[in-house]
Amino acid sequence: MTENNMNKEASGALDINQIMQILPHRYPLLLVDRVLELVEGERILAYKNITTNEDVFNGHFPGAPIFPGVMMIEALAQASGILGFKTTNTTADDGKLYLFAGVDKVRFKRPVTPGDQLMLESRVVAVKRNIWRFETRATVDGKLACEATLLCAYQDRDKVQ
Repeated sequence: MTENNMNKEASGALDINQIMQILPHRYPLLLVDRVLELVEGERILAYKNITTNEDVFNGHFPGAPIFPGVMMIEALAQASGILGFKTTNTTADDGKLYLFAGVDKVRFKRPVTPGDQLMLESRVVAVKRNIWRFETRATVDGKLACEATLLCAYQDRDKVQ
């Protein structure tokens, strides 16, 4: 770690309105409720409140609601996107997007259910030619729910077909 990285401090929290100014996602697919800490180019800590009235629980599973693993991965990707956007000082309104390029080493460790607060952690591992590698993990009450390595491509929106 360089001296510059050691001197970086976490920035203040971002509320839902600030998050919506950064990400292109909207209800029902906006899966980050608040950012607690963010160090540009390094890491982010955010959360998603899991509520019983989310559409996904109508079918997953009636009588035994479990937040889908793919939704946890999407929430981690959105937190990683916020970190990338803040690091590059851009937003989706600037015509940029972070798109999935790969998901590796995915592990699900515990179910996530209504009433849980899903803590989302992401750390930048590498950036090469607009491909970002993030180490991510989601926890509930300090217990690991999901972990994955995410690859995201930073692209111009108008080049997405």
